[in-house]
Amino acid sequence: MHTRTSEEIECIRLGNRLAKRFHKACADFSLIQESDHILIGLSGGKDSLALVELLGKRAQIFVPRFRVTAVHVRVKERAYLSDMSYLQSFCDAFKVPLLVRDTSVGEEKGDKDPCFLCSWYRRKALFDAAAELGCNKIAFGHHKDDIAETLLMNLIYQGSFSTIYPKLQMDKMPLQLIRPLCMIEERDLSRYAELRGYEPQKQACPFEKNSSRAEIKHLITDLERLNPNVRDSLWGAIQRQHERLTPRTEPSL
Repeated sequence: MHTRTSEEIECIRLGNRLAKRFHKACADFSLIQESDHILIGLSGGKDSLALVELLGKRAQIFVPRFRVTAVHVRVKERAYLSDMSYLQSFCDAFKVPLLVRDTSVGEEKGDKDPCFLCSWYRRKALFDAAAELGCNKIAFGHHKDDIAETLLMNLIYQGSFSTIYPKLQMDKMPLQLIRPLCMIEERDLSRYAELRGYEPQKQACPFEKNSSRAEIKHLITDLERLNPNVRDSLWGAIQRQHERLTPRTEPSL
């Protein structure tokens, strides 16, 4: 009889906690409905891999019946080396079809932020793939920390109390953006990825460590010294702005 190791027990318990928060987010924000075809934006990082695992498992439950397809976008000018054989085998394990799309930021330069350009072209490629596949939703792997960080970035740099939301309706197309990991903290995803043996994709983006988001991550770590539950406090502030968490529109590309 096999005796589980402490890490195996931790992985099971953590996996159950992630699944519970995933299902709660889906229920609280009505993220999944009958006959949905959900496109998963699969970058290859821990967050999107966890999203494939959770949505893939959920799609195999009878009610509601929905389909999922993962799409991995490669940007020509960014040095992200995707291990396609690993991504394919990972998606196969959860019965999630995988498609690959290539894009390029072209010759755009000037004063445009390189992170914005990369994100814009990746998102456009996902929108195009969703239209091609007939998907009515796109799922992103943004977690609770991403939401808190975006809130602080908008407060500090734009003077706006706004962030990314669990569900957003596009204004010029029948497409919703959903974020089923919105109630899960990054530290839990990182530990789960370690315990499950997720293989991180190699990356060498020259802008990643110097981004404003990286600075905000450090700020939240500093704020934890004042309040260890700072993420919960930020999430609570967002929840109290109830109208901001209801479906709303987001500009189309």
